[in-house]
Amino acid sequence: MESTGVRIAIDAMGGDRAPGEIVAGALRAREELGVKVLLVGDPQQIEAVLPPKTNLGQVEIVPAEETIEMDEEPLSAIRRKPKSSINVAMNLVKQKQADAVISAGHSGAAMAAALLRLGRLPGIDRPAIGAVFPTMVASKPVLILDVGANVDCRPKFLEQFAVMGSIYSQYVLGTQQPKVGLLNIGEEDCKGNDLALRVHQLLKENTQICFSGNAEGRDVLSGNFDVIVCDGFAGNVLLKFAEAVGEFILQILREELPQGLRGQIGTAVLKPNLRRIKQRIDHAEHGGGLLLGVAGICIIGHGSSQAPSIFNAIRMAKEAVDNQVLERIQSQYQSLQRESS
Repeated sequence: MESTGVRIAIDAMGGDRAPGEIVAGALRAREELGVKVLLVGDPQQIEAVLPPKTNLGQVEIVPAEETIEMDEEPLSAIRRKPKSSINVAMNLVKQKQADAVISAGHSGAAMAAALLRLGRLPGIDRPAIGAVFPTMVASKPVLILDVGANVDCRPKFLEQFAVMGSIYSQYVLGTQQPKVGLLNIGEEDCKGNDLALRVHQLLKENTQICFSGNAEGRDVLSGNFDVIVCDGFAGNVLLKFAEAVGEFILQILREELPQGLRGQIGTAVLKPNLRRIKQRIDHAEHGGGLLLGVAGICIIGHGSSQAPSIFNAIRMAKEAVDNQVLERIQSQYQSLQRESS
């Protein structure tokens, strides 16, 4: 496939299965998506997992001398290891040598590196990690943010999450007039803690979004909302629970399918349906979370990411680049600032 010109910097050393699964996912994306991949990390380790006779025409290995481990404190590690793979990858985006960066390593370090190297978009106080969830309505995902970047939030942070999420939902997920919900313990306007009540009022008054009220836990996967905002504490709990439920359902399906010849025949008949079920509920199919609000496209993947997750993270990054998510968010906030001045 001919290259589209999109260049993706990949932290090849980040993740539990690095660099093998990271490289495998990147090579698949190179072939199927036509992107140029920049594999950042230890050249010897990367070259050791490259398939024989790999065509390096669309692959570049960018050396990085250090790796940030999962047990290191994010900010101090980023400052102490300027030549770490995540720092080098972020610098490629900052220097316009790459259009996006992906890391399945230390999520805190990835976020810290993004803030220090790329900075925030003008008008954005805090970036948020957005995760795409499947819903009970086929082909209608819901974007949840924040799912871990900000444990404690001010009301205006969640208002900014709602605006950024609406832009992403509209231009990348293809939703016309995305319906925004506020994660809460009840659908009534008067429900919730002080933060929820104050955010509800802000969202209700914001003319830049289509606010559809509070979303209870049972509403998250209903398909009634396109974007749901919450603080990073609640969002991360929700994310991890949803991932566990998906794995639980897949495990039940594997256990309950009949054994022996009967099971083999039944499985063969159901295989297309099972594949579609896996695509809808397996978190690996969504690649990771997009860090919205920083001055660059940054995807934070799961630490356990395998090749399919990396491929889907690259696909997500390419879609964000192709649909000019950064430019649209920046334009929206510049418009708001002009109106308020």
